[in-house]
Amino acid sequence: MGAEPLPVDNDYSNGDGELRVKVAAETNAPIILGLQPAALVDHVARVDSSLLDQIPGERGGSIPVAIEELEHILSELRIHIVACPVDPLPMKTMAGGSVANTIRGLSAGFGVSSGIIGAYVDDEQGQLFVTNMSSHGVNLSRLRIKEGHTGQCVCLVDESGNRTMRPCLSNAVKVQANDLTREDFKGSKWLVLRYAIFNLEVIQAAINMAKQEGLFVSLDLASFEMVRNFKSPLLQLLESGNIDLCFANEDEATELLRGEQDVAPEVALEFLAKHCQWAVVTLGPNGCIAKHGKEIVQVQAIGETRAIDATGAGDLFASGFLYGLVNGLSLEECCKVGSCSGGSVTRSLGGEVTPDNWQWMYKQMQIKGLPVPISADDLPESQT
Repeated sequence: MGAEPLPVDNDYSNGDGELRVKVAAETNAPIILGLQPAALVDHVARVDSSLLDQIPGERGGSIPVAIEELEHILSELRIHIVACPVDPLPMKTMAGGSVANTIRGLSAGFGVSSGIIGAYVDDEQGQLFVTNMSSHGVNLSRLRIKEGHTGQCVCLVDESGNRTMRPCLSNAVKVQANDLTREDFKGSKWLVLRYAIFNLEVIQAAINMAKQEGLFVSLDLASFEMVRNFKSPLLQLLESGNIDLCFANEDEATELLRGEQDVAPEVALEFLAKHCQWAVVTLGPNGCIAKHGKEIVQVQAIGETRAIDATGAGDLFASGFLYGLVNGLSLEECCKVGSCSGGSVTRSLGGEVTPDNWQWMYKQMQIKGLPVPISADDLPESQT
């Protein structure tokens, strides 16, 4: 299996009694690696219901679209954008993708040495992805450059803060299974993945190489549509015994057992825990439940009663939870940190946490007696 968790030095403080974790020194091998085969740029906007009514597919989900549909949605945005009372920008464009959000959060907010495996094109979107990720300290040495197009995704946020995503990856360049080498994984401790049927071959290759190098593997279930439509390969992945940590939201978890008499999240958690060392089901405003061995915990959500935008909430929850794991925190503490980081990203548009909202998160962690990363000192003070 992987190396031992990094020790937590609870005697270290900043002089005012606030607990801090000593962040491991940067090495050539990031502690946590994310596999996101295709670099992706998110266009995030708060929109009215009439635009959502025009778009095929269920609200709240994530289904792929062709480039023509993506361009049509983007062209419609200017007449459907709704002003956000607490966010001055009605639309944001940033490096995106679930794994990228998690990895950026680990590096930017928690100071955990993190890198990403993927591919991009030297076009406008690709340059934006590289600039955004590198500015937050993400190791991009495993990011390949190819010819073609960089992926894009439109994230439509309704007035309740719920997001509907339509990614366009059909013409996007991506890392293939035969691009990977064991060198990509050597020296790292964790591999972070997101389930996607169109990436299944490279996911399986990455898992095999990661396991050969002794890494733990974390898998996010992606979306309820992905679970519903491609359940069999997902079950095979889980039953392989190679997935150490699984994250699922309530919709994904219950979809996994659709057809059973009882599809409560607690039942899905037990199912996941049979195959993974750590199983986590996030419950939105109701917090999360998690299991490791015989231990089960439930933690309340930390954040606004009404989210500005739920985009990236699960991804940033994973950032906080993984930060806790690599620093040897308890299961309950990992969930609490995840709830703090997941709550922080819902306070503004998009899957990238602002400096002000990182400071909000550190304050929540301090209130709850959770160890705050030293990297918090390097961020600007909140102006709110």
